[in-house]
Amino acid sequence: MTDNAAPGTPVPYDAVVLAGGAARRLGGADKPGLRVGGRTLIDRVLAACADAGKTVVVADRRPTARPVRWVREEPAGAGPVAALDAGLRLTTADHTVVLSADLPFLQPATLRRLLAALGETGADGALLTDADGRDQPLVAAYRAAALRRELAALAAGPDGLTGLPLRRLTGALRLTRVPDPLASFDCDTWDDLVNARARIREHGHVLDEWISAVKDELGIDLDVDTGVLLDLARDAAHGVARPAAPLTTFLVGYAAARGEGGPEAVAEAARKAAALALRWAEENGKRGTENSGGPSAPDAG
Repeated sequence: MTDNAAPGTPVPYDAVVLAGGAARRLGGADKPGLRVGGRTLIDRVLAACADAGKTVVVADRRPTARPVRWVREEPAGAGPVAALDAGLRLTTADHTVVLSADLPFLQPATLRRLLAALGETGADGALLTDADGRDQPLVAAYRAAALRRELAALAAGPDGLTGLPLRRLTGALRLTRVPDPLASFDCDTWDDLVNARARIREHGHVLDEWISAVKDELGIDLDVDTGVLLDLARDAAHGVARPAAPLTTFLVGYAAARGEGGPEAVAEAARKAAALALRWAEENGKRGTENSGGPSAPDAG
């Protein structure tokens, strides 16, 4: 049975993040605390599920960029099924996103795709598959009722949930699959970590990664049109002087913060500053040329 939400309507969900594994392939390192692009892996995952109604992390407490609820499976180290059960007990939404804490390229759009697939197919769960077509049950959206039903059945067994592999749980569910080699990429080894760090420094990714990292570091939850700001910086650099670019964009941010502070305020301040930069350039005959701020050189003739 499919969900009845209108197309494009955000699906309410809670998130359970499993972050208490032993990281044996990393020599027991604190995997959730390893950094990619200046941010810990767990903070990158928490940023991806920031619009969850509740976010529960199953692990020992640690500093995180945003507040979450913490819980531990009993006994600690009892495995992923027991951890999922402990986290699910603190959620209330009909849909639950279940994530590992080592996904450097997870994005909010990924979770929206999973939730949409869950609603469209009527399955018990929608999970990502990796580059080799393997199921990734810890990058998935599930119907909470289906999880609770199967967890209760497993818990009634002779050994309970301790030590059970996830396939014992997911094998009883009706699943739909969403291929996504990038979002499903996890950091299980040091080579994985090196590859993740290299990828975000590639030309096509570095700017978005840097902006996301700065917003997290400063505690800013604001989506703005970076293209507008880059155009403004270019106009200020070319029409006035190179140092005008960073100073102008700083002043635009300051002006927006003094006003309503939202994306619209940033766009309006940027529009005004860009118009001023163009007037400045036209007045001094510098439009479309780069200069150092001194007087224009006479034409060579």
